[in-house]
Amino acid sequence: MTSESNGRGTVRPIRRLGDPVLRTSCDPVREFDAALERLIDDMFATMYAAEGVGLAANQIGVSRQIFVYDCEDDQGRRHVGHVVNPVLVAEDGDVVTDNEGCLSVPGLYFPTPRYEHAVVEGVDLKGSPVRIEGTGYFARCLQHETYHLRGGVYIDVLKGDTRREAMRAVRALS
Repeated sequence: MTSESNGRGTVRPIRRLGDPVLRTSCDPVREFDAALERLIDDMFATMYAAEGVGLAANQIGVSRQIFVYDCEDDQGRRHVGHVVNPVLVAEDGDVVTDNEGCLSVPGLYFPTPRYEHAVVEGVDLKGSPVRIEGTGYFARCLQHETYHLRGGVYIDVLKGDTRREAMRAVRALS
């Protein structure tokens, strides 16, 4: 059974905006071992417990380039998996603005512009190459999670009045 569906893992606390680990670029994974598999299991358990569709390792305080996902595309197809050392190799198509949220900024959703198509390349937990292509909501997820690993959060891509409104709402959470 793969780590995506085995029900193992320990739910870990999700780091909130303001935690420095969310604002620091993550380090590449260099060891593909049982500890990495346990981390990925924990990430899935945490994502599911929080009812999320994606989770980056730094969101649970681990500064490593890994994210997990369980997300539908614009055709309603479910995509479940993980990417280690992901690189966003393509973001293209129309820019679609839709409400977006984040487990590290709980309860807040803002209209966020994202490309309708994205491609991420990386490796799996064994070090084998993977290429994930997504459209619609799944493309949004791939962009969102990859951005986390570079030390970003979705409110960083907001502009104008939407950004000002988001920043006011974030301050009100503190």
